Amino acid sequence: MPRYRHVHKNGELQIVQFTAEEEAARDAEEKTWSDGELNRELDRLRERRNWLLQETDWMANADVTMSDDWKTYRQNLRDLTNGLDTVDKVKNVTWPTKP
Repeated sequence: MPRYRHVHKNGELQIVQFTAEEEAARDAEEKTWSDGELNRELDRLRERRNWLLQETDWMANADVTMSDDWKTYRQNLRDLTNGLDTVDKVKNVTWPTKP
């Protein structure tokens, strides 16, 4: 399907079909965006995961005894991205439950 762009010509707004070069450039932009989806999804997941870890960082202080359940929870958060090699896996990740 051809693409179009708006141009001002002789003081009027006109719709002009993309040239072959513009089509190729736009196709390349869309491919780059699509190819980056996994990394964008992983970044979102890591952001949430890191926030959840920060929420419990105080438990790692020397004057606090962290329970095994909390240690397991934090380790599961750190391991959450292991094996996530598709967008579908990232979107359907099972988050660990807080003890």
